[in-house]
Amino acid sequence: MERIPLIAGNWKMYTSLAEARTLAAAVVSACKGLTGREVMIAPPFTALATVAEVVHGSEVRLAAQNVCWEEQGAFTGEIAPGMLRELGCTMAIIGHSERRQIFGETDALINQRVAGAMRHGIAPVLCFGETLAEREAGQTMAVLERQVRAGLSGIVVAEPANMVLAYEPVWAIGTGKTASEEQAQEAHEFVRNLLGAMYEKSIAHQMRILYGGSVNSGNVDALLRQPDIDGALVGGASLKADSFERIIHFRQ
Repeated sequence: MERIPLIAGNWKMYTSLAEARTLAAAVVSACKGLTGREVMIAPPFTALATVAEVVHGSEVRLAAQNVCWEEQGAFTGEIAPGMLRELGCTMAIIGHSERRQIFGETDALINQRVAGAMRHGIAPVLCFGETLAEREAGQTMAVLERQVRAGLSGIVVAEPANMVLAYEPVWAIGTGKTASEEQAQEAHEFVRNLLGAMYEKSIAHQMRILYGGSVNSGNVDALLRQPDIDGALVGGASLKADSFERIIHFRQ
């Protein structure tokens, strides 16, 4: 089974409701008649209901930027998987570097989120990646292995197409710096082989691994031509309809 590329837009903490509605409508329009790829957008929580109305009936998948592992309870500030499903979310970004770096989310906590999402039919987009200091110290692959193994600890992957990973070198996020296609491919190939060791090669072959880190309309084609890069997790460029449309229509 061939992997279907996924272009995922992470809107982070941007967009008013009006802006979210306009941007979502532009994405839906850009995806009409689109084949050979999937598109996902992750608005802020406040805009999920609004965007859900816009993307309803379209090919665009709706995602949350995080998800709790519990069904309900005294978890102030968290959003339960069932609440997200009720809004129409089918995916959730988990373990983004900003959650790790700014909010102190640990590998163990991220693993709980992955498990909770999967229990409720939400496909995780598990993020991982090294800092600049870790790369310069030659620790990149060790960091990736630790984060992937911990994030997927105890996770049974029954439907590999619904388990998405995203390699996002921390030093390339929002900085304008992008890993070269060779650097990105090297990391993706390493993780693909790691998944083969953790599960089975056939499962590893079906799991999508996205690249995230200053992806834009100018570098997306070269990145997605790499054999183990199965799409992109796009930040800033997903907030501009024209640039995101160009990324959606990447050329291999």
